[in-house]
Amino acid sequence: QVQLVESGGGSVQAGGSLRLSCAASGRTFSSYGMGWFRKAPGKEREFVARIGWSGASTDYADSVKRRFTISRDNAKNTVYLQMNSLKPEDTAIYYCAAGRVLVGSRWADDYAYWGQGTQVTVSS
Repeated sequence: QVQLVESGGGSVQAGGSLRLSCAASGRTFSSYGMGWFRKAPGKEREFVARIGWSGASTDYADSVKRRFTISRDNAKNTVYLQMNSLKPEDTAIYYCAAGRVLVGSRWADDYAYWGQGTQVTVSS
């Protein structure tokens, strides 16, 4: 059993930055791949970024490449999403997830554990 809690969301103007955190407890954190997903009103949940168990393997949705960076600190049982150059279309609830695909995955069905979500709002 893994429990995940996101934090760091908020409201910013376009061009601003936020860093989201996802703190994990329960099973050994380093044995899981991690991902970030987001859900905007009226749209389906979409993949944002993934990271493997060691942090060596990462991947991003095309819409956030070069703007967002995923990282993890296994000693702190925490995964991060640094979001720069934010755009209004980034507005969504952001969720972190943990799964046993060790390099992480782009697919929500590969993740067994999910956080409660944190709201990100970007105004123009």
